[in-house]
Amino acid sequence: MALSGTRASIGGWPRRGFLGLTAGAGAAALLGTSACGAGGTSAGGSTDDKTLTVACEGGGKIELQPVVDKFRQSTGVAVTLVELPYEGLFNRLTSELSGGRPSFDVCAVDAVWIPLLAGKLAPLDDLFTDPVKADLFPALVQEAQVGGHFIGMPVWTNSEILFYRKDLFEDAKEKAAFQRRYGYPLAPPTTWQQFTDIAVFFTRPEQKLYGTDVKGAVETEWLAHVLQAGSPGVVLDANGGVIVDNAQHVAALAFYADLNNKLKVAPAGAAQTDWNAAQNLFNQGQTAMTRFWAHAYRQIPKDAKVAGKVGAAPMIGGTAGVAGIPGPWYLSAPQGGAKADLAKKFIKAAYDDNALSIGTSLGLAARKSAYQQYADKPGYESFGPLLATLNASATRARPASPHWQRIVDSVLVPTIQKALTPGADYAALLKAARTQIEGIVK
Repeated sequence: MALSGTRASIGGWPRRGFLGLTAGAGAAALLGTSACGAGGTSAGGSTDDKTLTVACEGGGKIELQPVVDKFRQSTGVAVTLVELPYEGLFNRLTSELSGGRPSFDVCAVDAVWIPLLAGKLAPLDDLFTDPVKADLFPALVQEAQVGGHFIGMPVWTNSEILFYRKDLFEDAKEKAAFQRRYGYPLAPPTTWQQFTDIAVFFTRPEQKLYGTDVKGAVETEWLAHVLQAGSPGVVLDANGGVIVDNAQHVAALAFYADLNNKLKVAPAGAAQTDWNAAQNLFNQGQTAMTRFWAHAYRQIPKDAKVAGKVGAAPMIGGTAGVAGIPGPWYLSAPQGGAKADLAKKFIKAAYDDNALSIGTSLGLAARKSAYQQYADKPGYESFGPLLATLNASATRARPASPHWQRIVDSVLVPTIQKALTPGADYAALLKAARTQIEGIVK
């Protein structure tokens, strides 16, 4: 997915939808403002047992369509997918759930909406059997549960992994030169130091080639490095305490920002580089490596300079090993819905037939077994690295905080951008960030 600003998309998935960012306007409605529903009964959509309405965004419609088709064939139930833009979906869910008159029977829920919607969504505890939980990634199982109840079933997820230029990494002359310079073989990096060495090695501005990119306009990548450094969580601890200035956050920011400030292994304009810009740089052959979302491996344009020359590896690791920030979506049902049993039946079908979604243009799933079915097939080389990253013990979900989007927009991204200035005091920046965040979550 290429992401730019707040609205661009990669393969049909909006930036906010893909990264799991919330829309503040709807949050106010859910947290107490009265709201009118947009139709339907007081307990959900229509009451007949042969139709079902599912509210989702564009990426969700693509992913769910094959599941919907099979569900209709097996049950005779006609499922209508109501597609809304990302913020439109968030506003619809928050306003209608708050008002008690949802026009939908099932809804697609971005991971970071779960803390805001808790109390408005029906428990799905009986769907989370031990075999089901064992086939889901640990971070997703944890994130799906609020207040002792599971309120969302994961339907697709993603994580950043490492993409690298095979034409460079497998070139005999490059391999020999790297071996002479660093004393070990050129191969996809697994550690921060190896990543740094390789980025420096391939940085050749005169050839319009850089070792990697540094994305100052998004927070997710830095947070993955925070987990790799061994932090127990990102920004907030399990009790909601602010830990954004702990040693691991500082180390991760130093690693991330120094790639730009001291080593200069990234193209100019790092502070404004977002997903879309980074993807374009890599596809145009201007970077040797990029840390990017796994699904994009199958979406490299055939006319891209790197087409057919890209390798995939797990996300790099720090002292705590490999770690990533998952980007999942869930299916949920409104509490007290008129079609609660049918809604739950569809949600179970979406889990059972989860592998069908891999055949869509987005090609994402949530079950380990779904990815494993395809991991050894040509064209799906990113799935092994994705499985390794999502299964890594240091991988964690983002904090379950209703304030998360405000923290991201007003503190985290500006802090990263300030850090991408030569001479920046990383510890001081994170200390200031702590003060800001404490003011938000108090």
